[in-house]
Amino acid sequence: MDSVNLFHLFLIPFAYLLGSVPTGVVAARLTGGVDPRSAGSRNIGATNVGRTSGRTAGVLTLAGDMLKGAAPAVIAAYLSGNEAIVAMAGLFAFLGHLFPVFLGFKGGKGVATACGVFLVISPATLFLSAGVFILMLLITRYVSVGSMAAALSLPVFMAVFKAGSVYIALGAVVALLIVIKHSDNIKRLIEGRENRFRAS
Repeated sequence: MDSVNLFHLFLIPFAYLLGSVPTGVVAARLTGGVDPRSAGSRNIGATNVGRTSGRTAGVLTLAGDMLKGAAPAVIAAYLSGNEAIVAMAGLFAFLGHLFPVFLGFKGGKGVATACGVFLVISPATLFLSAGVFILMLLITRYVSVGSMAAALSLPVFMAVFKAGSVYIALGAVVALLIVIKHSDNIKRLIEGRENRFRAS
């Protein structure tokens, strides 16, 4: 069985199911916190988990969500080395986080999972986008603004670094979906109700 057939039979569902694991819910339970779906912004991502269940739960969520994106991409790269296969594995892990089967297809915004994917695909691009995130966070004090700006910078940096067209397309799709998933944040920003980041 060649690597492409193996990918279709195993890696896509594996990537999606791994992406669907609600890391934030699991981390909150393990640390004695509250279900993030019923507190704060009701999002299962690291920011809300950290705010509602403590820093340890937030860090565990961040690490777990990144691993969900990185693992399928690493496996795809090892088994095939084909850019399209690696991109599909990363995409389905990302989609699993956004639309998890274990939570009725109501998931998070996908920023950390996307970071895991692009850490494998293009570390330099990810680090530059992380710089955009930090810069926008320092300027605006909004995690959501930093996240959206970083996501939108991904395909731009990938084009600058002359990444493959498949990876640039993946970056564009991921960026678009991240912005769409931040629609509630955009509404709160417009209305002046978005929570500002506090380090303490």
